[in-house]
Amino acid sequence: MNRVAILVLADSASHEGLGRVANALEAAKEFKEAKDDVRVIFEGAGTTWLPKLAQPDHKAHALYHATRGVLQACSYCASAFGVKEQIQKLEVPLLSEYDGHPSIRNLVAQGYHVITY
Repeated sequence: MNRVAILVLADSASHEGLGRVANALEAAKEFKEAKDDVRVIFEGAGTTWLPKLAQPDHKAHALYHATRGVLQACSYCASAFGVKEQIQKLEVPLLSEYDGHPSIRNLVAQGYHVITY
């Protein structure tokens, strides 16, 4: 079984960012369907995607829905980008293991391949 952590850093303010988040979620969906251990962690400006993707009329909503159980977000960044309360309402886990951020070192130490978008 593969262990994969996909980091979404892309901002939701651009068309390019939409391509990156869609590709990240498509990759996560493939790993999830294969029963691999996959996590999608939204960090930095990437945290702004979660409230948008949760909207049923968003073009990437189906990918959001398909990957629902593997989505996580950086607690510090969610707060800094003003979306922490919205993410909490979505019941997406907020990570804060290292200085308020997810610990990338712990992921690597646990054998996760880290992919960034």
